[in-house]
Amino acid sequence: MTVGILSVRIVIRDSHSLKDKRRVISSLKDRIRQRFNVSLSEMGSRDHHQQCLMGIAMVGNDRKHVNSTLSILVNFFKSFPKVELVDYNLELM
Repeated sequence: MTVGILSVRIVIRDSHSLKDKRRVISSLKDRIRQRFNVSLSEMGSRDHHQQCLMGIAMVGNDRKHVNSTLSILVNFFKSFPKVELVDYNLELM
């Protein structure tokens, strides 16, 4: 069994309030849940209207599949138009 953990720090430049941020994050989380079989949560910077730290976890039998899926997810963050990927950390256990 392999557990993959991806932590992602993003910036939402066009957000001017927590309401704007929540709208973008909610849309992002919905799209990720539809396309990928992962669990995710907003972990940090909850009171800052332009920053977000998200934690994503995936469990699977095949290490290559877990690594590949989380790597594709990093590219998804890079291509999502309303956010800017600042930093990420991918760990496999």
